[in-house]
Amino acid sequence: MQNELIIINDYCHNCHIDPSFIALLNDEGLVEIRTEDGERYLLVDQLPEVERYARMYYDLAISLEGIDAINHLLNRMNDMRSEINMLRAQLNIYKRFAYEELEE
Repeated sequence: MQNELIIINDYCHNCHIDPSFIALLNDEGLVEIRTEDGERYLLVDQLPEVERYARMYYDLAISLEGIDAINHLLNRMNDMRSEINMLRAQLNIYKRFAYEELEE
């Protein structure tokens, strides 16, 4: 399956973002830049994150290090939320099993 790509310079021009900002995000490991035939591209799937990072950087004046820390914490929260949901599902199975045992 081939991922859809968007040209970084076109995206930055349309969104009024400096292309060097995307390069900085790549340097921090927050986005992946692909190069094909001398043109630099972003994965379309990354655009929501790029927009969120741009708002943090330009609108809230958060440094790249701060963005990286926030991103790390948000990822941890999502992981913990997934784990809680999995544990709740397991607990519901045990509750159902215990309830069925009591009815017998």
